[in-house]
Amino acid sequence: MLCRMLRQPVRRSSRIEVRLGRRLNSSLKYREFVRARLSPGPDGVPVATPLNRGAGVVTSFVKADCILDIPQNAEGAEKGGLCRARLLRPLEDLEHTLAIVDSHDPLLDEAADLLRRAGSGFSASSTHVGSMGAVTAIKGGEAVMGAVHLLDEETGAYNVPQLRRFFPDGRAVLVECVQRTQGLMAAPGNPMGLRDLDDIIRTGARYVNRQRGAGTRILCDYLLKQAGREPSQVNGYTREELTHTAVAAQIAAGTADAGLGIYSAAKLYVGLIRPISHKFCAQCQRIRIDSSGTLRPCLHSTEGIALRGLHGKELENAIRAGILRKPREHMISAEKSAQTQMMYQIGG
Repeated sequence: MLCRMLRQPVRRSSRIEVRLGRRLNSSLKYREFVRARLSPGPDGVPVATPLNRGAGVVTSFVKADCILDIPQNAEGAEKGGLCRARLLRPLEDLEHTLAIVDSHDPLLDEAADLLRRAGSGFSASSTHVGSMGAVTAIKGGEAVMGAVHLLDEETGAYNVPQLRRFFPDGRAVLVECVQRTQGLMAAPGNPMGLRDLDDIIRTGARYVNRQRGAGTRILCDYLLKQAGREPSQVNGYTREELTHTAVAAQIAAGTADAGLGIYSAAKLYVGLIRPISHKFCAQCQRIRIDSSGTLRPCLHSTEGIALRGLHGKELENAIRAGILRKPREHMISAEKSAQTQMMYQIGG
């Protein structure tokens, strides 16, 4: 009926067999239809990764490539098992889709949008399953790229120790793309006065966690171990969300008091109390020149050195001064950085 109203041809929906990229639970009482994303499989059978379920998950309507058909009296299906699915877009489109299985970061969605706008004929399909899920997908040939931030609890280093462990024969390439600031999120104004996980345990604050296998979940476990605490002491430790923005949204809605997340998600909904990923600024060696010709020693700094009109030795001395003024600590945790500027705002 909708096709007739829009004066479009009625498309016949194709039914195919897909292989599940992760375990899917289902109720025995009902026949269920689950939206999923598709990526090319190593054996020619498309791999389906189920999307978030529930009436409130509107984005799954936009992202879905197919609808999985889970029969009644089935408890679901195991990872790697075969399942019937109805296509929502032509299967040929998968040949021009870059399949990314990732730990969630809004930057990936932005990058996918830029690729689409470029008119290259290719698209990126990202599915948020956590860092460990990304490693597993790459190892199993279910994706061509994975975004990870895996903390090694023994060394405190990210990614390299874990990937050496999972790919001892070197069948993966690690490309360092971006660094990010991560910390404890709470409601605006931090009404409970929370500073760390010890405060969350002491006050009984409602915590919302990330799913198992997520890099943020591993970080949470690492911090608890460092503090000599147990997960059972955290009120809400078993309460899980699949993305940083979902955690921030729960806090903003008042159904949770705190959770670990990245700065970009915190800025959208709530606030970042205290950065935890200190190595981000400790290792940063960058200075930036914005579109106005101002040199900024830090992305989060409100101070800068005007370079426009300078030449020769004068310009060299100004740049040297900017390097020497580069802060050693997180600017976003200082009071003077109340007016944080993002990359697109400074043009750098």
